[in-house]
Amino acid sequence: MEGGELPGVLVFALEGPHGVCESHIGELQKHFRLITMAEFVENKTQFRQKIQAIYIWGGKPAIDRELLQSLPSLKIVANGGVGVNHLDLQLIASLGVKVSNTPHAVSDPTADLGMALLLAAARRVLEGCQLAVAPDAGDFCVNWMGQEVTGATLGIVGMGSIGYKIAQRAKAFEMKILYHNRTRRKLEEEEAVGATYCESLDNLLRQSDFVMLAASLTPRSRGLIGRRELRLMKPSAILVNVGRGLLVDQDALVEALQTGVISAAALDVTYPEPLPRDHPLLKLKNVTLTPHIGSATHQSRRQMMRDMTDSILAALGGRPIPNEVLLH
Repeated sequence: MEGGELPGVLVFALEGPHGVCESHIGELQKHFRLITMAEFVENKTQFRQKIQAIYIWGGKPAIDRELLQSLPSLKIVANGGVGVNHLDLQLIASLGVKVSNTPHAVSDPTADLGMALLLAAARRVLEGCQLAVAPDAGDFCVNWMGQEVTGATLGIVGMGSIGYKIAQRAKAFEMKILYHNRTRRKLEEEEAVGATYCESLDNLLRQSDFVMLAASLTPRSRGLIGRRELRLMKPSAILVNVGRGLLVDQDALVEALQTGVISAAALDVTYPEPLPRDHPLLKLKNVTLTPHIGSATHQSRRQMMRDMTDSILAALGGRPIPNEVLLH
């Protein structure tokens, strides 16, 4: 850029619920001139040539053809997080723009949350908390019980980096681990966590006490768990989803939870997010919900920012891009 000017990077905002993390701004500004969407919309002529990267944080800014075509100097779209189902990869690639994500930064915290949700649902932690703090609490019922995790069978659907981290944690709980994935893991990787490959998703669903969804959302995986799949699960089974809301047919899930087809569900992801305030999932006692916080730790989010910075700097310098997302 002229006179050593820093390269322009488009962000949604620098504050508010969808803004870049406040504690990251100083580090980002060492490398980039951060331009908000509001600034860009107000003065496109001034900024359109300067913006060389888009920094997507929390799914924003939303990217469409009009935005892409208004940025002739754009070289990369850097996405915070692993999922890129909100991006039109074909469109972006057709304009000669690269895409990166941050898979390694999110694996550990998302796996941690997956186990937290599994444990919370199994031991009915939310219900237990409500009983413990109820104003009219008397003697606690000695026969109020949850399900044991130790020694239970966990079926992991999607054995990528997050799924594998979940398996590592489940091994410490002495769980029997089954997994279903597009491609089978190496034998030594299976043996390291004691996992057994299920080529058939149906077989995994029939055998599992807990089913953990850690798959990415693709046209093939959308609606992966529907009415038929839920009916294959044990009536005592618990469904945990740390992947994407659209992996599950939510209407079928509500029905299954209301009628005892499965025992409970614990969901970090839904569709849409947030759910409408009158949605039946919000009213069921056997549902544990969190607001898509799989990667929401200070450590993970800082690593995401640094990974995105590295990818942007590589793209602008004409170097190989770490964590580049390639079209299949």
